[in-house]
Amino acid sequence: MRHAIYFAPPPGTLFHSLGARWLGRDAFSGETLEQPAAAGLPAVTGDPRRYGFHATLKPPFALRETVRPDALLRAVAALAADEQCFRVSLKVALLDRFLALVPRGPCAALHRLADRSVRELDGFRRAPTAEELARRRSGGLSERQDRHLRDWGYPYVLEDFRFHMTLTERLPAAEAARFEAAAEEHFAPVLAAPVLIDGLALFEEPSPGLAFLATRHFPFPHSAAEVAA
Repeated sequence: MRHAIYFAPPPGTLFHSLGARWLGRDAFSGETLEQPAAAGLPAVTGDPRRYGFHATLKPPFALRETVRPDALLRAVAALAADEQCFRVSLKVALLDRFLALVPRGPCAALHRLADRSVRELDGFRRAPTAEELARRRSGGLSERQDRHLRDWGYPYVLEDFRFHMTLTERLPAAEAARFEAAAEEHFAPVLAAPVLIDGLALFEEPSPGLAFLATRHFPFPHSAAEVAA
């Protein structure tokens, strides 16, 4: 089993509903959902559907043999209790030929949250195998990314972190604009104003290749400004 710490809008919110419907699966319930009527959408959402609608904070990892899962739960709960809700403006964008929801501009709060998740929960992570390291390196890494891979088990953390909520697999150039327009229309109700970052979600992959499930959501305390809003 692998665990991951993600941002995922919780069930009952419009953002969660729109994300789950776009991918065709609710990662919290495991339910299969009907996707928007965009031709070819099921075929280009297979991989993100398996992972569920989310933004990665601490990438998937196996637990060290000496660590109990309930200890990880307590650590994630403690981290969430030490954060506060904040908002960020998102947009649909094309990244390396796949569509994702990304920040409209720099957001220090997102980077701080991701950095804390990577650093403070790293004691639970089992070191990657030689095969896992080789697979990550096969795509080509910078010297800094390779150092991150050795130190944190994943190359795209800390300075190389990019907050993104994946919406498709890599798209043919001729299809990108069409799916981008469909995503902008679908997510328009929640992207018209900054979205709420309000907690950490623990996702689990029961065994290699199976769909990730969101097993717990740890809400952040609301700031005075969020309560007022």
